[in-house]
Amino acid sequence: MLVWISFLIAVLLFLALDLGVFNKTPHVISIKEASKWTAIWVSLSFAFSGVIYWLYSTNLIANPDRLKPASAAVKYITGYLIELSLSIDNIFVIAIIFSSFKIAQKYQHRILFWGIIGAIVFRGLMIFFGVMLINKFSWTTYLFGGFLIFTALKMLFTKDEDEFKPKNSLIYKLLGKIIPITNHTDKARFFLKIEGKTFATPLFVALIVIEVMDVLFAVDSVPAILAITSDPFLVFSSNIFAILGLRSMYFFLANMLERFSYLEYSLIAILSFVGLKMLLQEFIEIPEWASLSFIGLSLVVGVVVSLQKDSKKR
Repeated sequence: MLVWISFLIAVLLFLALDLGVFNKTPHVISIKEASKWTAIWVSLSFAFSGVIYWLYSTNLIANPDRLKPASAAVKYITGYLIELSLSIDNIFVIAIIFSSFKIAQKYQHRILFWGIIGAIVFRGLMIFFGVMLINKFSWTTYLFGGFLIFTALKMLFTKDEDEFKPKNSLIYKLLGKIIPITNHTDKARFFLKIEGKTFATPLFVALIVIEVMDVLFAVDSVPAILAITSDPFLVFSSNIFAILGLRSMYFFLANMLERFSYLEYSLIAILSFVGLKMLLQEFIEIPEWASLSFIGLSLVVGVVVSLQKDSKKR
């Protein structure tokens, strides 16, 4: 329990420093700044695998699956890469949401900051119930595996014109029934008083839509990492590091999304792989290094092919 509390305190402390010190004044995040923070978060995420190794070698944390330290570290890295790769689709949707609600670039970081707070809570709940289901009902593993295969096929055959339109979504319509929505903004405020009545600004609406979409994405990503391990701390920590790095990655990739169009096929391959792994676990045992190698190779191939195709177009 002490490790969990320490981990959460460390995450909340950095988030407080992020908004209160590093980004106290709203500003446009440059490509240089975003690339610096992306490198920092990716480095911290991989470095945390060393902490995982230490925790599991000293038995400072509960180890329900009796994992060896090296195995725990590899499972953490594999889970992190899965969550990071699946976050790419999230970046596409976030870009659409910001564009739809005409959110100024200098206020986008604040929305993503509060979005992370909500994501930590919702992901934590989904991981808790997901692990509980797998441990109590072993057949849910096959259910999750089938769902991942279905998701991969849906991504493969979904047409580009089926683009998410935030203002036509059920979320937006339901929110409008709960609180009046205004198109006016006042700096980074989420609510405005107009003639004595409280209105939600586009910033708040964008935050809620992003929050709900993150929950929907978690429906895919949480079962995907449960195919690698059902250890609660490994699942949660890899999820959180991927989410924390999502903001800087968004600002780094937001203007280059079209250049990585073939990464979608990498995601389809990864989802199909982990889905099949869950469905065939009774017949085939895939070692951790093989899972990590396949996921890493899928991402590298997706990036390389995307850049090659983009350079030919240019």
